[in-house]
Amino acid sequence: MPSPTETAAGRPRPALRERIGRHVLLSLVLIWGLGSTVVLGVGNHFVAEAFDRALLDDAHALAAHVRGGDAAPGAAPLQLDLTQREVGLLRFDQSETVWFAVYGDGGALVAGEADLAPDGVPAGSTHTFSQLQRDGRELRRVSLRIDGPQPFTVVMAQTTAERTQLLRRLLVYSGLAQLWLLVALGSWLLRGIERDLKPLSDLQDAVDRRDAADLRPLPAALTHDAATRDVQRLGEALDGLLARVQQSLHAQREFAGNVAHELRTPLAGIRTQATHALGHADPAVWRTELEGIAQAEQRASRTVDQLLALARATEGGIALTLQPLALDAAVRDTLLRFLPRADALGVDLGAEGLEHAVHVQANLALVEGILNNLLDNALRYGRGNPARITVALRADATHAVLCVSDNGPGVGPDLAGRLQQRWAQGAPGLLLGQGAGLGLSIVARYAQLMGGRLTLDDAQAGTLRDPGGAVGSGLAASVWLPLAPPSPPPHGRAGPQA
Repeated sequence: MPSPTETAAGRPRPALRERIGRHVLLSLVLIWGLGSTVVLGVGNHFVAEAFDRALLDDAHALAAHVRGGDAAPGAAPLQLDLTQREVGLLRFDQSETVWFAVYGDGGALVAGEADLAPDGVPAGSTHTFSQLQRDGRELRRVSLRIDGPQPFTVVMAQTTAERTQLLRRLLVYSGLAQLWLLVALGSWLLRGIERDLKPLSDLQDAVDRRDAADLRPLPAALTHDAATRDVQRLGEALDGLLARVQQSLHAQREFAGNVAHELRTPLAGIRTQATHALGHADPAVWRTELEGIAQAEQRASRTVDQLLALARATEGGIALTLQPLALDAAVRDTLLRFLPRADALGVDLGAEGLEHAVHVQANLALVEGILNNLLDNALRYGRGNPARITVALRADATHAVLCVSDNGPGVGPDLAGRLQQRWAQGAPGLLLGQGAGLGLSIVARYAQLMGGRLTLDDAQAGTLRDPGGAVGSGLAASVWLPLAPPSPPPHGRAGPQA
């Protein structure tokens, strides 16, 4: 199996800094090549323009010394009014060779080189430039047309060695300067990439050094105090993942420990009863012990169900979907399921406030778990004489209050908070039952996951009084859940009119 740093073909995967550095350097080289091409093109244009301007000025200077051409009969023909010395000065150039020719209107040579035939000057212009080959050398030629009584054309041609050499020097000097800037910029960018990626490498090293059992948050220097926002968000995401994994592992370990703790007693009782039954031959003893074993099994199954519910509640905070829920309908459905059990136990199970619709932002499964545990606790441990249990629903400005009150023995203020913790049961002399002590802790956890809370009060101290109970007796378990946001009115429907 290839390692994470190798591709499927066995080649090592490139590091992130190498990929970024390669992309940056390649981009810089391409930009350098494009810049050199642009510099060469622009330099060639302006160098050619400067040399062409100088060549045209020489043509104008030569044309100024052409005499004659008068239209009168018997006038002198065209001629160049320059001495040999002046012609030499005109053609003088330290690095280039210059030729010239003057042609009359009919193409007759007036002066200069005979093989410098002029180009046709376009209409609307006085001159034109062109290339010319002579004796195997490249020449730059300008043809200047002078209009007058006898029009003539001046042709000047010059070799291009100097302009080519100038272009080469421009390309070399500009290319070396750009290359130096490229190296400096590349070095600076690579150092910046190395510096900016160092927190990511530190984060990787910190995670690699972690033991599998170490789920503590990462050091703040790698998360909240990171140099870049991306590394900070990555560190915070890893911290969140570690927290969720720790929460999940905690729930699993707690579930395993709870099961081991709570099932030890019923299993020991089942083993004792089975041993006792096997030691007797009386069928009546067998039946009695089997009934005890069945009851112990029911208690053990209920304990396991409660432990599973509590584990799901602990892990439920990882991903819990809350949506608008009709709480009055959920309460009504749950009461209908508990009515047969209440009738069998002789309990008067009633409801208040269900005639008004109440919508909360909640989860149906958790709401049903809350109702099941509260009603189960009330039916088991909250029966007075005569037994009466009331489920009431009301709403204030921000919360809906679901209250399950009974007329049983009740609890004191010091025990009310402790009953919301795991394994808590009634105090001596005020025993609520022989259960695992998980029901109210499950209710409290479910309410917390939905943004609510659980309160335990004296049934007679609350707003929902039990007229059949004694003063100070009974327990009122109230769950506060946030109301669902009001739904927007249908599009196009007008609001209520005054």
